[in-house]
Amino acid sequence: MSTDQKDNILDIENISNADIKAKWGLPDDIDPYSVDIDKINPANNDWFGKNLDIDVFKRLREESPVHFTEDSQAGPYWSISGYEDVKAIDMNHKTFSSDIMNGGIRLGGQPMSEPPDAIFHLPMFIMQDQPIHTDQRQVVAPMFTQGHLGNFEQLIRERTESILDALPDGETFNWVDKVSIELTSRMLATLFDVPQEDRLKLIHWSDTVERITDPDFFETPEEGFQELWKCFEYFNSIWEERKANGSDGNDLISMLARGENTKNMTPNEFLGNVILLIVAGNDTTRNSMSGGIKAFNQFPEQLAKVQANNDLIGNMVSEIIRWQSPVGHMCRTAMEDVEIGGKKIKKWDKVAIWYTSANRDINKFENPDALNVEREDARQHISFGFGIHRCLGNRLADLQLKILWEEILKRFSYIETVGETRYLNSSFIRGITDLPVIVHRK
Repeated sequence: MSTDQKDNILDIENISNADIKAKWGLPDDIDPYSVDIDKINPANNDWFGKNLDIDVFKRLREESPVHFTEDSQAGPYWSISGYEDVKAIDMNHKTFSSDIMNGGIRLGGQPMSEPPDAIFHLPMFIMQDQPIHTDQRQVVAPMFTQGHLGNFEQLIRERTESILDALPDGETFNWVDKVSIELTSRMLATLFDVPQEDRLKLIHWSDTVERITDPDFFETPEEGFQELWKCFEYFNSIWEERKANGSDGNDLISMLARGENTKNMTPNEFLGNVILLIVAGNDTTRNSMSGGIKAFNQFPEQLAKVQANNDLIGNMVSEIIRWQSPVGHMCRTAMEDVEIGGKKIKKWDKVAIWYTSANRDINKFENPDALNVEREDARQHISFGFGIHRCLGNRLADLQLKILWEEILKRFSYIETVGETRYLNSSFIRGITDLPVIVHRK
């Protein structure tokens, strides 16, 4: 894999992130109900950064469940906010394409030609239609089988015990940094079989994907890409070494290096799939770990139920993932004219299926804004998607969260949130960046 192909990966316009923010940023005093429903742009990252997205989607489900936004930073697109419609589209991969050549899975992606003529050109199997999607997905699927994950259980528990035992007593600290990032980064390093001292590099590259247009982090998207190129250089050397040695390891890079459908990937395809596996292994678990602490501070009576009955932990994990909804949306491209909810979606239209909205649909979940650890249909959340693109690592996420809460309940009577919770400014990943807490040990 040659690094001199770098310039073929992206064709970046040297546009200022500050200019993007100035044009599309929302005012601090914005009210989701004050905007004309025809003008509302639910994909504006600021709704999420201001923690107003839940109100935006509640309004859409009530007033315009199949909604068209004509003017946005992502271009024109449809928003699907109801549970059943989101699920139906997610399962209909023939009519609704995820392929990068049609625009990919994030709003803002545009149809592409060869050579690439859009800002991002990082193919990954989640942004491929059949048969490429399944051919590449199956290469790494053995990592996430129920049987194989059992090999990690003791390791995850030992790490969790160590991290929780080291938390300071009576001091305020950021739960995201001390616990959520630490646990997910250590697991990522294990999955890729890279040194643990490099684990925060993986988190940095995952965060870069979400912050590449954020002026607080990068002046231009090109600057953000330069950071992602460091990810390519890092993993390319590992790839070449393991490929040359004929590695039969069970790590993700070795699997990709020997897989018939992945061993000859182009540099941008290799980087795309590595980024996919990093983000997928980080964001869902990390933000659910943080979201659970936030949820129990809002609904302390639910924590008392779990404390009284630890058998609820498994269902509680599903309910936390539903309540947090760590993936905001997936984008699809309509491959034919289709009618949904009485609205005609035309071929090539962009369609955003909002997981964060579907998980709060009152037509599916009773009292959906509340956390309910005894919710009978909690496992029917849509946070991991449905159909062929359902999250490959969903069992691993469940396992890590289950172990975390088993160990939390052994040690702490309460984890108290203090100070200001801050949220990721992204409509794709619904994340928490800062969660100041004080732990109260038993």
